[in-house]
Amino acid sequence: MKLHSLLIGALLALSSHLVFAESVDFVEPKNGAIVSSPFKVIFAVTGMNVAPAGDMTPNTGHHHLLINAESIPEGTVIPMDEMHKHFGKGQTETEVTLPPGKYKLTMQFANGAHQSYGPKLEKSIEVIVK
Repeated sequence: MKLHSLLIGALLALSSHLVFAESVDFVEPKNGAIVSSPFKVIFAVTGMNVAPAGDMTPNTGHHHLLINAESIPEGTVIPMDEMHKHFGKGQTETEVTLPPGKYKLTMQFANGAHQSYGPKLEKSIEVIVK
């Protein structure tokens, strides 16, 4: 009985770690989607809270959308230009307008100072704008 309780405790600890693991994902569009411009992009984050730029509370940050741009290393400030879109008001969705073509979209979560959380809170997909 004691071994059974220990096993259940270990499984619960492991499952809670997996449920609360930090990650980001695209709710919309999905990888490989063919979209018409403008198209909706919906962001998701697990294990962190969304907060506006400037808020440096631990375990918080906001989304950035990189368009055909290289990943941003952890701790590096994300540039602010046409290829690096900031959502510093805490937005979790946007509309993107792009000319026809194939694009790599990278969602990068960053802290209140726009410093990247690195690969653990980054996700890339490819879309085709028709």
